[in-house]
Parts: sequence; C-alpha cells; structure tokens
Amino acid sequence: MPSTDSSLNLIITGGAGFIGSNLTLALQERFPNARLTVIDDFRSGDFKNLAGYHGDLVAQNLATLDWREQFGEEKFDAIFHLASITDTTVHDQFILPFAAAKSPDWIIIGLRYFNVYGPREAHKGGPASMVYHLAQQMKAGQRPRIFKHGEQKRDFVYVKDAVEGSILALEALQSGIYNLGCGQARSFNELVDILNKCLGTKLPPDYIDNPHAHYQNFTEADLDKVRSTLGYAPQFPLEEGVRDYVKWLYGS
Repeated sequence: MPSTDSSLNLIITGGAGFIGSNLTLALQERFPNARLTVIDDFRSGDFKNLAGYHGDLVAQNLATLDWREQFGEEKFDAIFHLASITDTTVHDQFILPFAAAKSPDWIIIGLRYFNVYGPREAHKGGPASMVYHLAQQMKAGQRPRIFKHGEQKRDFVYVKDAVEGSILALEALQSGIYNLGCGQARSFNELVDILNKCLGTKLPPDYIDNPHAHYQNFTEADLDKVRSTLGYAPQFPLEEGVRDYVKWLYGS
C-alpha cells in the first residue's frame, strides 16, 4: 500500500449498487486525494447512488470490458469487487460475474456480508433489506408483515459497519475469508419493536405463513477471526443502525 492517499489508485466494481456506492463515498471521504474509478453498467445499480462522487466512472459491463484497452498498463493498489447480479435465478457465471484470481502474488480478501441494510438500497426493490421493507410499511401506517411467529433471527449489519470492514481489508497482509456482520442474531419481533420506537408507531406484527420449505431461521456471524486479524469492530447494534437509517430515510 502507498504511504499516502495521494498515490492510492483504487477501483470499485459495482460502485453504483447498494454496498458499492456506500463504499465509494466512504473511500472518497477517507482518502480525498486518492484516484477512484467506479465500474458499473447500471444493470442493478442506480446513478443517483453516486450523488456527490467526484472520481472516474466507467459505465460498462465488467464481464465484457476490455481491461487493457480501457486501462492500458495502469497499476491499481486495490480492487473492491462488488459487481454481481443479485438475481438468484441467474446461473451463468460469465454474466454474474464472479471474480477469479489472475496472479498468485495478489492478496485476495473474501468478505461474507451478512444481512446488510442501510442507505442507498431502495433501488433494489424486492431484494432490498427486510429493515427497509418493514420501515416502509410502518411509515405508511400498515402493520409490518413477518413470518409466523417472528422468532426467526438474523445477523442484521448496518451498511456503515460493512463498509468499515471492507476498508480495513486494504491493510490485510495475507489472503483470507472473513465474516462481516454485527455478531448478534436478532429476531424479527425485536426488529419490529425497534422500528416502532424509531418511527413513533405502535403497530403490531401481521403474522403470515412462511411459504418457503427450506427457510433459514437463524444467522449469526462469528467475528473472532475478523476482529483479531483486521481489527473489525462493528459500531452499530440494531437499535443504533435502525435509528440512523430511519433518520436518513425520513429525516426524523
């Protein structure tokens, strides 16, 4: 890594997407003199997510991009690879596009994002987070619809924590795979209670049948490895993350 951010040259693929745009804007703030390049074909990203971004933008499909024609022999200090198609019905690996290592000398960091929620996700529509969808229902005065009987648990991680963990990966000395979560499983019922408090509502859940035969009822990130190796320490428990998000969404 260069000693100063003025010599940093970074690429963010999928930089107009949910996590990608939050990461891009955080990198711009953290390293104001660095050169940033976003690659995004806006298939699932949103140009509005990059409001305030001052770096370069390559509006092309990463899977078909001629890297040498676009960048020549230019060298980059790191590539944050967040470009992929999140539609789970697409199985063509060339279209998706997942990454493949080109050199054994590269340091490759794989990050397992758990249930990320936060600003700049609305463009995702249905795949947007449960936090977003329930907040929208409740803000409209509707009872939040969750599966019976709200006892399922998820590791909900605020996007600001996910971004911080991603930036910490810049300092990794060797390749590795890490979990990025909050480190605590919280129930759907707890989420509804927190949203009621943040929104000033008193809407009870509307319990519905779960149509999924093989539904995952519990997720919780083991953070021991990422804490000890990268120094990751999430700052937003669900209460704080939802409060910050609601303020961003509705200005209250």
